[in-house]
Amino acid sequence: MSDKTKDTEIEAAVQSNEETLIDGEAANEGLLERIARLEEGIALRDAELADLKKSLENAVSKYRTAVLSAAPDVPEEMIKGVTIEEIDSSLETARGMVAQIRQQLETNAVEASVPAGAPTRSGPNLEGLTGEAKIKVALTTQPK
Repeated sequence: MSDKTKDTEIEAAVQSNEETLIDGEAANEGLLERIARLEEGIALRDAELADLKKSLENAVSKYRTAVLSAAPDVPEEMIKGVTIEEIDSSLETARGMVAQIRQQLETNAVEASVPAGAPTRSGPNLEGLTGEAKIKVALTTQPK
């Protein structure tokens, strides 16, 4: 091969490499632009997600308040949770506990109840006492 042919081939290879490089740079720019758009989209989605989380927290808080006002017999401390399902579950547990405690208190009140009014008047039990003992009891309990 002649030097001229070699030079022409080298120039053609260089030209081809330059074109490939230019095409690669253009593709790289396109990819960088796409990455930038995707990052913007992710940032937008993150902001939307944060807003949705805040909105959900507010809704759950309002739901908890509504549940507490609808169930005044349930102590506020017993209703816990960060989701509606957790609040519902704790409400059912709390209602069960309140019902159980109420039943125990009613049972204890019935057992400890005192009949209304004064007890019936009766004298001392004199069964099994001797005659002399009965006379002593009678003399000591007689009004003076």
